[in-house]
Amino acid sequence: MYQALLADARFHRLLLDMDADIAARCRAGRCPCGGALHTAMFRRKPRGWPAGLGDAYDQRYSFCCAVRECRQRLTPPSLRFLGRRVYLATIVTLIGAMQNGVTAARLQRLSTALGIDRRTLGRWRAWWLSIFTATPFWKMAAAAFMPPADPSRLPLSLLERFAGGPEDRLIACLRFLAPLTGGSALRHAF
Repeated sequence: MYQALLADARFHRLLLDMDADIAARCRAGRCPCGGALHTAMFRRKPRGWPAGLGDAYDQRYSFCCAVRECRQRLTPPSLRFLGRRVYLATIVTLIGAMQNGVTAARLQRLSTALGIDRRTLGRWRAWWLSIFTATPFWKMAAAAFMPPADPSRLPLSLLERFAGGPEDRLIACLRFLAPLTGGSALRHAF
């Protein structure tokens, strides 16, 4: 059900448009020092994006204060990138969900089918089950779900807490995870 979204260029263009909207709202604000914000986008080298998206997809929106003494960088949250991870947020989330109830054979099939090393898949699984659940973000945000998301089934149990079809659920989940994307300008975006 979610696998089709991994290769859907239309869906990934939608995420790019959403990131552009978040960035525009961030830029409409000002730097905390009061200065104007100038564009300072930078390239990422993401893995896992479908063909046909163009060069704009690997650009991370970012801004820099125009005041010479400040020059603070403000990076808005992203629905495409999950922190410093090389793979896109959609890949880390959906592959993590597909690993629920993983066996060694299933892990090998996922690894082979997607061209992602099984050790990388194992690290993602460990991140969802131990590192993510230990963050202050999760400890506070988990209380918003009723019934609670089962931490032993993350990220699948998280996706299940959102309404709508697979696309709507994934977008809602990526919005939920946006504070973890490394965006320093979260206060301007949502």
